[in-house]
Amino acid sequence: VLLAYQPQGPKLKRFIEVIKRYTGTFFSCLTDSLPIATGQAHAFSAAGLRVPVFLDINTGMNRTGIQNGPDAIELYEFIKKANGVSAGGVHAYDGHMRNADIIQRTIECDHAFSQVEALVESLREKGITVPAIIVGGSPSFPIHAKRKNVECSPGTFAYWDKGYIDLCPEQAFLPAALLVTRIISLPSKTKITTDLGHKSVAAENEMGKRVFFQNATDLKPVSQSEEHLVTEAPEGHSHKVGDVLYALPYHICPTVALYERVITIEKGRISGEWMNNARDRRISL
Repeated sequence: VLLAYQPQGPKLKRFIEVIKRYTGTFFSCLTDSLPIATGQAHAFSAAGLRVPVFLDINTGMNRTGIQNGPDAIELYEFIKKANGVSAGGVHAYDGHMRNADIIQRTIECDHAFSQVEALVESLREKGITVPAIIVGGSPSFPIHAKRKNVECSPGTFAYWDKGYIDLCPEQAFLPAALLVTRIISLPSKTKITTDLGHKSVAAENEMGKRVFFQNATDLKPVSQSEEHLVTEAPEGHSHKVGDVLYALPYHICPTVALYERVITIEKGRISGEWMNNARDRRISL
């Protein structure tokens, strides 16, 4: 288990508790600065642990990571020598690769990955081995998957979603999760209100990129509140109060976290349910 995060403070203490509890699992984590790496090394050492730590490289996402250069080399050398940690390798997440054209996305991905290659080569020139290179997200997965000696880390929920259907047409995954909603009001001739509020679907995207109605493609979402999603419909539409709509989320990952369980459907019938165990975000130690 690679915790793709830089644990510090209470989260670092919690991470140590998890490592000690689940001894049959091999854990590692990220770091991207000397203060964090120093704190991790001291905490792991005090707990009698030696934990592999991956150097997180910023290849353009600009969220976490250290840029390739002397500081990155110095940090990796520290990880390699410090007590409590070992150098697991390098990690780079390129979630900013959002070009729907796979050819252009490949060019951009290769350019970003060249920073990782340059760092690894600089370390090898110093006689420092890099045990593993972990890279990528879902859009860059098919590109990195063709490289030798890298481990891919696509992170999308297994259900896939409308966002990646549009962004990654070259990946032949099928969506496997739908939200069931119902028309509850017709406040005007062209307004249709459903009970699909943002308690029910990831709402970080702009209105037109939250859900896609599989059986009502003429509806355009125009506003959303906790309990309602209001859509615009063409004049003379045939939608009625009580109609059931099937909504495909644009972003499935945080949508799943809103639900305790998933109802499974096989051949048009309910066959069971799956618990979303990680939704409770708690492990009792």
